[in-house]
Amino acid sequence: MPHIVFIGLGSNMEQPHVQLQQAFAELAELANTRVMARSSLYLSAPLGHLKQADFLNAVAKIQTALSPQDLLKALLKIELRHGRQRTFLNAPRTLDLDILLYDDVQLHESGLTIPHAQMHLRAFVLQPLLEIAPACVIPGIGAALQTLQNCQDQVVERLADVV
Repeated sequence: MPHIVFIGLGSNMEQPHVQLQQAFAELAELANTRVMARSSLYLSAPLGHLKQADFLNAVAKIQTALSPQDLLKALLKIELRHGRQRTFLNAPRTLDLDILLYDDVQLHESGLTIPHAQMHLRAFVLQPLLEIAPACVIPGIGAALQTLQNCQDQVVERLADVV
């Protein structure tokens, strides 16, 4: 049975625009998966570690038969192909792929939390998510639109229409 999943994409190294375009294509190539929608690109300042380049972010809506764990493994492989290195928390990165939502699943296990633990605190996730899913509800949190109101201090700029 197919599942509806939202994936957050981000990059601030090695031509971020190209990294995200390639990642969208690679998501479409995953087994038993198809990309249903993808947001525009959004420019945002880094959070946490501030001395780095701004990020490009987007969100993809996919339909997949992969389990959350198998999907995570596939996303980590894509990140590795893009040269992702995890040097420290909030470090610059060539590509970051996060499972934001997986149906209405609430899951917390080693290495995987769904919904993504910080998504409701990040305008760079919420704005592109709401672009493609305006009525989105974050399980255990509430309406994504409502949570975006708590992120008013975060500046996120929509750059272009769908990639």
